Amino acid sequence: MKYKQNRKIEQINESTLIIGADIAKHKHIARAVDFRGIELGKTIAFSQSQSGFSQLLFWIKSLMKQHSKQQVLFGIEPTGHYWLSLAEFLKKHGIKLIMVNPMHVKRSKELDDNSPTKNDVKDAYVIARLIQDGRYSEPQVPEGIYAELRNGMNLRDRLMKDLASIKGRIQNWLDRFFPEFLDVFRNWEGKAALYSLQHFPLPSGVQTMNVEQIVQEWKQ
Repeated sequence: MKYKQNRKIEQINESTLIIGADIAKHKHIARAVDFRGIELGKTIAFSQSQSGFSQLLFWIKSLMKQHSKQQVLFGIEPTGHYWLSLAEFLKKHGIKLIMVNPMHVKRSKELDDNSPTKNDVKDAYVIARLIQDGRYSEPQVPEGIYAELRNGMNLRDRLMKDLASIKGRIQNWLDRFFPEFLDVFRNWEGKAALYSLQHFPLPSGVQTMNVEQIVQEWKQ
């Protein structure tokens, strides 16, 4: 572990521009430091849009020119899916994207000012300093069909979670309002059971019908 961290630190030198960015849904914050941790330039806020990314690129190139930097390490704390569009933009322009562990960010904030409170500007600087210390990883961002497969798998996972939640709500509803239902149907997901839930979901609806009427309803 220490060996890998040392190797990462060795990749950072006087020609390296280190950028830490706090990623959010609509607006991101970025700060830059050199290999010693000295902040370079002003903090930038840029939107989650093409114009915002172009603003970021201009800021990066300006800092590189002003401080004679030849390479960029752009670090983020992965937040949901909001970073993916930015990752594509950075890759297109030859800027290396790296990631830091969210737990490391939290602990580092507590060391700096004894407060883990969320602060976009502070978080961006903490991320940059973690990169300086070699505490980062390089993500493998899938492309082409592999990216589509990942998106499909993520969508399936969300749908399965939604389905499980819905099933749980139905089971809870039956337990509370129609416990006798499962004495008749072992599985409420069967065709006849679902039809019954749709057309007479409460005991009061069944009480108004005789057996022949219920069977006739199922046959329809």
